[in-house]
Amino acid sequence: MELFERLGSTNDEVRRLPVPWRVVVAQRQDAGRGRLGRSWTTTPGTGLAVSVLVPAPASGASWVPLLAGLAVHRAVEEVAGVATSLKWPNDVLVPGDGDRKLAGLLCEWIPEGVVVGLGLNVDTARADLPLGTATSLRAAGAPGTDRAALLTAVLVHLAALLRDDTGPGGAVQAAYSAACGTLGREVEVHEPGGTVRSGVATGVDGAGRLTVRTENGTDAVSAGDVVHVRSR
Repeated sequence: MELFERLGSTNDEVRRLPVPWRVVVAQRQDAGRGRLGRSWTTTPGTGLAVSVLVPAPASGASWVPLLAGLAVHRAVEEVAGVATSLKWPNDVLVPGDGDRKLAGLLCEWIPEGVVVGLGLNVDTARADLPLGTATSLRAAGAPGTDRAALLTAVLVHLAALLRDDTGPGGAVQAAYSAACGTLGREVEVHEPGGTVRSGVATGVDGAGRLTVRTENGTDAVSAGDVVHVRSR
């Protein structure tokens, strides 16, 4: 693991020297990025800003973002005792705190593998969070969570999931579906091209796409911003 006091982006640093399982951590990240071109900010010293280069699992590279989210989901409950759910593909939400967002991931594909970037709010006070829709482990009732222990747990779970994945129909894909709070909900999916699909999220297919039952049939969505409308 390489620890930097300050970086523009941990993902960019891993891309600069793409060694398998290279782990880069920054105390402060000035140009963190989230999915769909969004920025990700954390208060220095109170969150995790980390990136790691991983190989594609049996399910293919498209499943890395989903399995990375599942690794964070498991690590947070194990280390901090906070229950989370996943919003497809990998936003980590805290149902007990109004479904506020605890962590986000950005995965980037390069010839050497997949760069997994994680931003996780650990000990940030609620007043210091950048958005009202965000939360932290401190705000969710777990102040003082050990960031090193949490990072170790994330990496251990991620490695195990990538190792144990056997592809479509396997236990790892089933475990992701069980943790995904999007399934069974009425949703709106705002796709990058501007298309909005409304319907019920029915599952995740073998390629990691979200299947949505609309009034015109069932569509498979590979990218987009999901809005949870209501529960089943």
